[in-house]
Amino acid sequence: MKFEKELIHGTLIKRYKRFLADIELDTGEIVVAHCTNSGSMKSCLENEAEVYLTPVDDPKRKTKFTWEMIKINGDWVGINTGNPNKLAFEAISAGQIPGIEEYTTVRREVKFGDSRFDVFAENKQEKCFVEVKNVSMKQNDYALFPDAITTRGQKHLKTLIEVKKQGMRAVMLYIIQRSDVEIFAPAKEIDPEYAVLLKEAFAAGVEIFPMQAKVTPHKITLVKKLPFEL
Repeated sequence: MKFEKELIHGTLIKRYKRFLADIELDTGEIVVAHCTNSGSMKSCLENEAEVYLTPVDDPKRKTKFTWEMIKINGDWVGINTGNPNKLAFEAISAGQIPGIEEYTTVRREVKFGDSRFDVFAENKQEKCFVEVKNVSMKQNDYALFPDAITTRGQKHLKTLIEVKKQGMRAVMLYIIQRSDVEIFAPAKEIDPEYAVLLKEAFAAGVEIFPMQAKVTPHKITLVKKLPFEL
């Protein structure tokens, strides 16, 4: 996934009200950027760290920048929760994720029951629903999800179990937007209910794909599938 616009470099002053961040640009100007990440952003928040922003031209937007990434321990961590959905759609459409390939039709935002899944793919043999989650939290060598209690995420797991029961393929795709982790796991201490449901979903046949991505100011690229523990 390539960024459509040239990103703007700056330094994080502070994040506040969950969806806002004060950023000092290299010019010295202080701007307010929109933060798409509604979670705690634990382990990827560091005041005075380098950041990159996308400029926004939409006159309806109060904020004129979207916060894309932050540099932690010398490497970029993607914090824009919208990017994994775009990345997943592009990669599945192009057959770039081993194990989620050879689909002739790929669509975004498709409903099943009272849920809406990020990606739906099908071919003559099968139908596949894919839910995509952004992962930015790190603990030691582990990438953890979620970084805050997610009732919406719990609902998606329950619905994926139902998808599987109806004879279709169900995939939980975690896009890990950082390079300094080696294994994925649910954050049991933060959302124990989600961890229990993920284990139940896996036992019911829901597939788990933790895909690590390399984040740069020019593009985000899927690198490899990580092992996971439940």
